[in-house]
Amino acid sequence: MIKKRQLGHSDLHVSEISLGCMSLGTNAKQAENIVETAIDQGINYLDTADLYDFGENEKIVGQAIKGKRDKVIIATKGGNHFEAGQEGWYWDPSKAYLKEAFKNSLLRLGLDDIDLYQLHGGTIEDPTDEVIELFEELKQEGLIRSYGISSIRPNVIKTFLEKSNIASVMMQYSLIDRRPEEEVLDLLSNHQVGVVARGSLGKGMLTERGQSQWDKKGQKGFLDYDVAQLKHVVTSLQDLANESGVSPQSLAIGYALKHPALSSLVLGASKPKQVLENVKAYEKSDLSDDVYQQLKQLTKANVYDNHRE
Repeated sequence: MIKKRQLGHSDLHVSEISLGCMSLGTNAKQAENIVETAIDQGINYLDTADLYDFGENEKIVGQAIKGKRDKVIIATKGGNHFEAGQEGWYWDPSKAYLKEAFKNSLLRLGLDDIDLYQLHGGTIEDPTDEVIELFEELKQEGLIRSYGISSIRPNVIKTFLEKSNIASVMMQYSLIDRRPEEEVLDLLSNHQVGVVARGSLGKGMLTERGQSQWDKKGQKGFLDYDVAQLKHVVTSLQDLANESGVSPQSLAIGYALKHPALSSLVLGASKPKQVLENVKAYEKSDLSDDVYQQLKQLTKANVYDNHRE
């Protein structure tokens, strides 16, 4: 059974693992099967964004949840400006554009309201006050239940903590990307802001397919890991998993969920089978303090080098 955690100070209670919808693809029937499998397994939180397939992903998600609205918490994101029929996009966190983007997301999803609306990125130069003003207006109008940001930038996160009532921050966090631990996780926990983590399986390198994924995606290293160091982590994680009688994926999920700031891990899936694999790994992801410390010793306590001011 998948446990739920409160998303920050909001009234939303989300499954500890959730479905990242970016990988659903454009086959509506296949996407519906994936979503249905997730819901049947106890996953109630679905994460999408208007930029995914330039709006098509939201449409697919909207079709897949028809008749299931009471079973799901829907999160989407906006701020990347794109136009139908035109290539590319650009960052546009203006109040006017976000207002338009939100209305378009509602239409594509076929919903009357969205549970969690997030700024899809952000820089310190953004008109933050405008963004917050819009989010508060949407909340007062009953169009959203809560709002958050999707950002790994400490300076942006701290600005929103000071100025807004965000319920969540979505960020990259894993065994091989421990940057949030140094200064962000405790800070968010103290402010009752929930963390929604992405990338917790390290591009697949922190799963039982770690070696083959390292061959495909680890040849340039990862953050401050060079190729050899990264391979050592992948191999050592496999060894520790064998000793512990669980999969590397279970250890990776358990590690990320160990911190109290975490609300949910967003795990993508392009097939129903992958949802089932994620759930199976999650079910054996409770870590002892001893294993947790071993995992810390295997990996680096990375820090954010940029976005300090």
